[in-house]
Amino acid sequence: MNSGFFITIDGGDGAGKSHQAAKLRDSLEAEGYSVFLCRDPGTTRLGEAVREILLNREEIPIAPQSEMLLFMAARAEMISENILPALEEGKIVIADRFLLSTLVYQGIAGGLALEEIMRVGEVAVQGRFPDLTILLDISAEAARLRLARPLDRIEKKGLEFHKKVESGYREALRFLAAAGRGGTVMIDADGSPDEIAALIRREVKARLPVLKSESR
Repeated sequence: MNSGFFITIDGGDGAGKSHQAAKLRDSLEAEGYSVFLCRDPGTTRLGEAVREILLNREEIPIAPQSEMLLFMAARAEMISENILPALEEGKIVIADRFLLSTLVYQGIAGGLALEEIMRVGEVAVQGRFPDLTILLDISAEAARLRLARPLDRIEKKGLEFHKKVESGYREALRFLAAAGRGGTVMIDADGSPDEIAALIRREVKARLPVLKSESR
């Protein structure tokens, strides 16, 4: 049995996931926890190569099914190479995105069946789902205003697509809950970064009383 604790931070593009994941890591490490931070897709050599194809190689056509399978391949490598070993060492793992994103982006917004994605996902993650998912909830319009940088291939899909992503998170959460894969906290991401970070820390720390003495 894994002895660590697995947290994912998810939400639409511009919600502040990467920033909040790093702030949570820094906060927990300052309190003595051992933390491993990863990004999905990415982190491993395979994952970073797949990330480059998925987000930046716009000259390469990618069918919806291929897109989903590429995300899953990167995730499978990260689970095997990074996440499971870190959890077995008793670490807190924080992932910037995970399977929930694929259910939303490639499933609900992209048109693939959630049941099919979930079957592939079970294999990719070796049955190891997050202990806690933090969903940063923000409107697609507000999130896009925060993207003050060149947009990647998926971010360029337009406001209507990202509105489907926004509403799709709630549908995906209901799907996961029905499959017995709940454990999600939704946090309003309209506040300041420090306010959001404080809310995330409060939710995470409420679930770490047993792990605290083991990971110091």
